[in-house]
Amino acid sequence: MAPLKHRDVATSFIFRFPAEGEAKKPQVALFRRSGHVNTYQHKYAGISGSVDDTDADPLATAWRELAEETTLTHDSLRLFRKGKPFSFADESIGREWTVNPFGFVLKSESDGGRGEAGIKIDWEHEGYEWFDPDAINDSDDFEGVPRILESLRRVWFNVDLGEVAGNTLSRGLVALQEDHESGARQLATKALDTYIDVIKKLDSTDQVQWWNNIRFAGWHLWKNGREIQDGIPPSGPLDKSSIDNIVRALGDYARDRQNTTSRTGAMFQAFIEQHLSGGGPLKILTLSSSSTITSAITHVMGNTSRPVEVHVLESRPLFEGVKMAQSIASCANNSKAKTRLIIHTDASVGIAAKDIDIVLIGADLIDKTAAVSNKVGSLPVVLTAKYMSPKAKIVILSEKEKVLPFAPPGQEENDSCEVMQAWGDLSSAVRAVPHSLVTVKNVYFEWVSPDLIDHYITEDGVTGRAGMSNYAQEVEKKADQYFTNL
Repeated sequence: MAPLKHRDVATSFIFRFPAEGEAKKPQVALFRRSGHVNTYQHKYAGISGSVDDTDADPLATAWRELAEETTLTHDSLRLFRKGKPFSFADESIGREWTVNPFGFVLKSESDGGRGEAGIKIDWEHEGYEWFDPDAINDSDDFEGVPRILESLRRVWFNVDLGEVAGNTLSRGLVALQEDHESGARQLATKALDTYIDVIKKLDSTDQVQWWNNIRFAGWHLWKNGREIQDGIPPSGPLDKSSIDNIVRALGDYARDRQNTTSRTGAMFQAFIEQHLSGGGPLKILTLSSSSTITSAITHVMGNTSRPVEVHVLESRPLFEGVKMAQSIASCANNSKAKTRLIIHTDASVGIAAKDIDIVLIGADLIDKTAAVSNKVGSLPVVLTAKYMSPKAKIVILSEKEKVLPFAPPGQEENDSCEVMQAWGDLSSAVRAVPHSLVTVKNVYFEWVSPDLIDHYITEDGVTGRAGMSNYAQEVEKKADQYFTNL
């Protein structure tokens, strides 16, 4: 027998929600493949296509195929969920497939889309129909492509989790996706609360299925919301007492997380005393809003008589830096240190960085190389400080839970209206210009290379690039135990 040819594909399911919103059950569109395609002719499927070498990632493939086969673009669709990839062999056609599933929401006209009127199929399909997700199955009578249910269930998890637990997870994911103001730590807390709530509502009749479900719930919070790194494999019979113990353990972990911020603040205080001692003002430059950085700075203010001068960039478009400055200022009256807060425009970073002692950057993610993803503006702050204040320390302040040892997510871009709202009447003039001429970008995060960073401070102390990379390897081994065979 000839060896199977391997092919990576992206498969996209388009969901249409009722007018009442995403709290209601949607329909999903399946497209009947035409007689002109090479495989699975006249079978129902999502919008599928091979991942090309020129595609940045499978999600880029999904967007490309959607545009080619339905004419739908970002104006008409919104990414709903990513599904965990899986592989299977189809010896009848000599192929081994790796399927990367995605779910998209069809925007209605009220959401700025074109609704169903925007769907215009090409030669690869002979039509499409809307289905109840629960009606989709792998039987011959349904006439779907192989493993169509497996592909769907990875983005429509109610199939496995059940309606109650599935809706709980869905609401939690939406809350995380729509929260553009909370810091990464606060989002992780919300994700953990959702995870605990989902576990309480899962059917535990089948122990194997239950264990798969709690891992899938964790995976979705990681990939479609925020990562939950820890898991607890079941051992022995699964009964109510066992589930109560697991929920209790997660609750203990959630409470312990509350202490990591204070421990990180204490480590920052020790770092200042060791590396930046002196009687003159301690000059700190930071940006955005981080509960960890706020806590660390206020900890130093409360435990030193040395003057503290904090320079904060306003952090457009949502001005998170201003909010963090307000939080720090609210603690200034009760501090031992004489404190001065200066808020700068993002564009004046060159002025803000002059003669500072330390650049303090938070972390949304830290990858396996110890590179740091944080609020846009972090890289200019670091580069400018290295030029304006060469002796300044570049410090990442973060809990270790921010370490992500796997491929990082793609660039997150959000509503351009957040940028334009500060433009006043000028925004109306920009909106009147065709999209093909003017594009307003609103990217949230960017990467800071580890070779630009001097120190990493976590709840366990001060470390360097090698220390963070070693920890990433430990996290990767743990995560592989839970997610590899899903």
